[in-house]
Amino acid sequence: MDNTRISDANVITERYMDSILIEERLIDSTVADTSIGFLGETFSMPVMTPAFSHLKNYDGREHNGLEEYSMAARDCNILNFCGMMENDQFKKIADTGAKTVRIVKPYADNGKVKDQMQYAESVGAFGIGMDIDHIFGENGLDVVVGEKMAEQTFDMICGYVGLTKLPFVIKGVLSVSDAVKSAKAGAKAIIVSHHHGRLPYAVPPMMILPEIKKALNGYDVRIIVDCGIATGADVFKGLALGADACAVGRSMLPALEKGGVNGVKEFIGSVGNELRYIMSFTGFSRVSDIDDSVLHFM
Repeated sequence: MDNTRISDANVITERYMDSILIEERLIDSTVADTSIGFLGETFSMPVMTPAFSHLKNYDGREHNGLEEYSMAARDCNILNFCGMMENDQFKKIADTGAKTVRIVKPYADNGKVKDQMQYAESVGAFGIGMDIDHIFGENGLDVVVGEKMAEQTFDMICGYVGLTKLPFVIKGVLSVSDAVKSAKAGAKAIIVSHHHGRLPYAVPPMMILPEIKKALNGYDVRIIVDCGIATGADVFKGLALGADACAVGRSMLPALEKGGVNGVKEFIGSVGNELRYIMSFTGFSRVSDIDDSVLHFM
């Protein structure tokens, strides 16, 4: 038996998500509305882009993948995320007009962390945040594209939150402990994620999600879940288990690589259409109505 596969958090996550079944509630149901209010803005659906980094220009097209999916997010009216990059690249993303949250890596160079966050605010970012699940690597602290990362304390997170008036998002939360610390630090949103399985045997985000939702009761914190989100059914399950929104990830890449802006728009549209379909099939006319009463676990 392949022990690597046994410990692969992506395989574990996929199996868990596939074990969740959905019942029908058709009588008195209506066509659902997928729009949501999120951090003071209205978006067309509770589907968000991933915080990708370092994407190339596919097929020699004018804009790189980061810029293309940002344009698609703008056109679809969904919240956009981006990850590790220098300020000049973020400016190009901001210039697309997409409402974008810039997720900054936990650099050992604390000045760079602050500079990138403040720069994002200066050029019109919707929000800023930090990717805490890239602190550690196999040999100690992580090194990403030649950049060394650093441990992050609660006081450091509080300091970053205090740098800005924008909503602060903490990505890589996979426990009640980190969720509550994030809330107490002043974060306005968290992304429940294992970052495509960086931790062997990581708990599936949707499995821990109900506990996090319960622990954050009374805090003004929105919850996004990712990892393995590829369909409207996946989004529905995440919402039913306590998330306010879901982020697609690598499932978006084939559409981006092949079709660019239009490919991503078609992909996001198909996810939103399936979400609407399942909401209508289960008697939920609004996203805020969705709960776990229609879920069954094998």
